[in-house]
Amino acid sequence: MRDNLFILGRELSAFFISGLVLVFAMAMVYIDVNWMNDAMKETSFTEVTQEIMLAINAGLFFIASRQRAALILVGGFFTCMLIRELDFLFDIIKHGCWVWFALAVTAASLAMALRQPKKILPGLVELVQHRSWQMMASGLLAVLVFSRLFGMHQLWEHLMLDGYNRVVKNMAEEGSELLGYSLCLIASVRYLWQTRPQLANAPAAAKASSNMNHAQPQIATR
Repeated sequence: MRDNLFILGRELSAFFISGLVLVFAMAMVYIDVNWMNDAMKETSFTEVTQEIMLAINAGLFFIASRQRAALILVGGFFTCMLIRELDFLFDIIKHGCWVWFALAVTAASLAMALRQPKKILPGLVELVQHRSWQMMASGLLAVLVFSRLFGMHQLWEHLMLDGYNRVVKNMAEEGSELLGYSLCLIASVRYLWQTRPQLANAPAAAKASSNMNHAQPQIATR
């Protein structure tokens, strides 16, 4: 009974916290539209929040990769997404040069992960089998697929006809991306928390302790 209440309370708490993250994300869009006079630009609150979420995601996976080498690939992936979001900064150097920085991060992540090649595949399989992966995948699909299709200018031009306003299209597209990044962040935090080494080693320690307790009476009866 107590275990069931604990699980229910934990899941409801996670649901509530996730809701707060989404409320915060929507608040950034609201600020850009209402307080910043439709300033949906590279330096908008919405865009900056996306970049912060990506940086947190990448940092968390890089930190966790100290114990699980495969996660450095996930951290590198989110870093590449961050570089893509910051393309306007790299354009100062040369237009489109963000690609080379992303490739450099990819190569570095692969090189570091390949120092323990046998752990890469099991580590990635562990990630995709965890229940948080479904939320993370949903977030990635929202960013990489849905937001791109939802933000097609042909769709919005047809919808608004002569009243076409690019800011409206940008708000819809960037809002969809922010939702996706929020889901990725929630999923990443939950996955890394639930699979942290201390928690993962607890069942093994409990099993070993149980085996020792069963073995002691047998020794005493001899």
